[in-house]
Amino acid sequence: MQAEIITIGDEILIGQIVDSNSAFISKELNKIGVSVYQITSVQDTREHILEAMTISGARSPLVIITGGLGPTKDDVTKHSLCEFFQDELVMDNNVLGHIEELFKKYISTPISDLNRKQALVPSKATVLQNSYGTAPGLWIKNGNTVYVSLPGVPLEMKYLIRDQVIPKIVTEYERPHILHKTILTHGLGESAIAEKIETWEDKLPDFVRLAYLPNLGRVRLRLTAKGNDMEVLTQAVNAEVKKLYPLIGDIIYGEDEEDSIEGQIGKLLTKKGMTLGTAESFTGGKIAQRIASIPGASAYFKGSVVSYATEAKIHLLNVPKEVIDKHSVVSEEVAISMAENARKILKADFSIATTGNAGPTKGDSDAEVGTVFIAISSPEHTFAQQFTMGNQRERIVQKSVNKAFELLAKEILNF
Repeated sequence: MQAEIITIGDEILIGQIVDSNSAFISKELNKIGVSVYQITSVQDTREHILEAMTISGARSPLVIITGGLGPTKDDVTKHSLCEFFQDELVMDNNVLGHIEELFKKYISTPISDLNRKQALVPSKATVLQNSYGTAPGLWIKNGNTVYVSLPGVPLEMKYLIRDQVIPKIVTEYERPHILHKTILTHGLGESAIAEKIETWEDKLPDFVRLAYLPNLGRVRLRLTAKGNDMEVLTQAVNAEVKKLYPLIGDIIYGEDEEDSIEGQIGKLLTKKGMTLGTAESFTGGKIAQRIASIPGASAYFKGSVVSYATEAKIHLLNVPKEVIDKHSVVSEEVAISMAENARKILKADFSIATTGNAGPTKGDSDAEVGTVFIAISSPEHTFAQQFTMGNQRERIVQKSVNKAFELLAKEILNF
């Protein structure tokens, strides 16, 4: 089954906000066998909304629209829906009662006629009650196409998708199964991986597709299978993954989107009953942030020292000033000192340290922009490696964070 998504709002088109709604909707639809054919963003104007609805509805049996359902004059989606379906707005007393109850319980300002107008809905629409906001969702069938209009507020949209839209689609439509399995790799580029697995890729079953998803030192290999029998899809994909490990098993660190490398590290540390700390300079706490984002990280993550300035490395991490003066703040010796001292200060079993020059200028070091040192300290030894990560600041930082996790994972596995 095929669907399209239309997001409405000038704030998306001028880059004021990122369209995260479409990503969420696409994932939820994909889980139930609905493939998103196209995502379109349009201005909050009658002409653009009507044009997008006409084009999308001609191609797909399901069109999901988000945004433009607010109470103010610049929100014109409901009026556009009425024009498109040759319909009129009518007062829905259930929605009105819900709005009045929300204002009574949670909103300090008095309810206005403008707020009450949100209970006006197209007469041909099936109302989807929005428990978290005042704008209801709308389900309207027009010929062979269903149009679903949802508020653009992410919390409200997500609730309506999960609790009302998805169950309704499952009930009313026959859909194929779509199965994804993602293999997570590190340390080897997309083209190099492609060469290693070319023969395997060429022999994939017709209903199984492979996609390469590279991202700064990591490549995700996503296998997608589509068909009517989930058991057949599962067996086929698992069989192909089994064939893949002898070819590139040395660079695979996990499977599926949820199995990030920081998640794998967390599982390893938990299994071994060991802990981790970080000392970061140019990465600015990004390593710590990713570690702390894993549920349950408090069981193994001791904390982080973000010593961006040279003085902070000296006073917080006890890096000897004479080491910095002799070798430069961006050096193997300083990285090792940062890692060892962080492990001691935080009383952790392992630690990561980063020092480098992410640009745009050289700063306190003579090292060229892109030069970084990453150190790992364990109960047995400490080592540091030098890398050249290019000349673009954001890329340097992100590649270094990924590389730090790669080095740490290997060290924990070997311990």
